[in-house]
Amino acid sequence: MAMICLKAVEWSDFVNHAASDVRREAVPKHRGTWRKRYLETGALWRKVAKVPAQEASYRPAAERVRMVKAAFTPAGLMPRRQETGGLIQQLYDSFSRPAPAGTRSAAMRVRQVLYRADPYQIDLQIELQQVQNRLAVTGQLVDLSHPEMVGRGVQVMISDGREYIVNTVTNHFGEFRGEVENSGDLEISFHGGSRKPIVILLRGALNPFSSAKE
Repeated sequence: MAMICLKAVEWSDFVNHAASDVRREAVPKHRGTWRKRYLETGALWRKVAKVPAQEASYRPAAERVRMVKAAFTPAGLMPRRQETGGLIQQLYDSFSRPAPAGTRSAAMRVRQVLYRADPYQIDLQIELQQVQNRLAVTGQLVDLSHPEMVGRGVQVMISDGREYIVNTVTNHFGEFRGEVENSGDLEISFHGGSRKPIVILLRGALNPFSSAKE
């Protein structure tokens, strides 16, 4: 019996029940090694045929998608006030004051910044891990609408402003921590009281001449 060799398109038709009756009847007539090869190849193509359906059924969490979009929306493409939760006010920046003589080099490796973005007050400490060349970010959220409370259980996303992202959640004291690659920039985003994301962007996170942007 002559062997029937199927091309890729013909295999696709075969597993999708679109092959001709002649093709479908010929395959089961083979014996031994050739029959085994046909069965194995057919099984492989059936798995391939299922991939599009599996991909179509996958949907990331809607909240995660919103946070990623907010963090990576290029500045200037749309009004920030529509995208974020409102004005971010910088209350304190340790880099705004010259470091004492003799301590400047060490001081440039640690930066403390305090922001207000209703309803939260955000306390940040950014430290350079020189060996790994990473930025260690420690922060705390305080809910100003309830002074006796802290921002516990808030999802926070820390990013190097490019591809490296760390997702964390504030603890019972409103504290969070994460490390990202030191690309020079730093982005921190979380949801405010309006459920719109608050995004803090530091261009040159450990550059004394940088500033935070909403």
